[in-house]
Amino acid sequence: MADGPGFSMLPDDLPPGRLITGYYTDARWGDRPLLWVTDEPIYDLGKLWERSFDTREETGLYPLLLATMDGDPDRPWHAAELAYVPVEAVDAIDVASYLSRWTEHRPWNGLAAPGAQQREPDKAAAAMVEEVTEFRPWLVGLVPASRGADALALSGWTGPTNHSPTAPISAVVRSWEERFGARVVWVGFDELALSVAAPPLSIEHAQQVAAEHYAFCPDNINQSHHNFEGYAASLVEAKEWRFWWD
Repeated sequence: MADGPGFSMLPDDLPPGRLITGYYTDARWGDRPLLWVTDEPIYDLGKLWERSFDTREETGLYPLLLATMDGDPDRPWHAAELAYVPVEAVDAIDVASYLSRWTEHRPWNGLAAPGAQQREPDKAAAAMVEEVTEFRPWLVGLVPASRGADALALSGWTGPTNHSPTAPISAVVRSWEERFGARVVWVGFDELALSVAAPPLSIEHAQQVAAEHYAFCPDNINQSHHNFEGYAASLVEAKEWRFWWD
């Protein structure tokens, strides 16, 4: 099995796949493989994901379910439409400051308080994977990252580019990992889905979280059938958070 920086522990029993080097990566970072991706979408990949997830500390590779652009299955992963972002860029982001700049006319009272944990975060992620892989195939990606939030940046994903660079997006997801037991489960061309182990349990808390979601991804509200209040209500006890950027 071929390897590169960060891929020395790539398992030998993986399905056919390839290392991907980001086409849009800044030259100062060099030509480096950003992630390993299966050649084809796979059905019934729950065991592959679970094995990869359970051994991520040993291998240094974080597993992601990967969706592609409708009508163009090479994009963005096989087409390498990716731009590496170092973790130092994520470290530099002040999450509260970043989110407060994007709330526009929405009330902003600072970051929402952590949720009361309802489930173990890794088990919540596994349950979501089981659900979303039941009836459809996915590409599987392995990223040299210690956590899902960092995998977004290190894989070179540019899904929110019309709204924000990836570094602040990764920083916010880090904060949600810590406050709400969130885990990155799947990533698409311009989509992101997280499992949530400690969701808001009251409408008041959900409204604070919804303000963060609005700053993070305005299209979730501006281009949906929900107004802000309806969107906030949908977050109460929600086990999944999904985002889409136009």
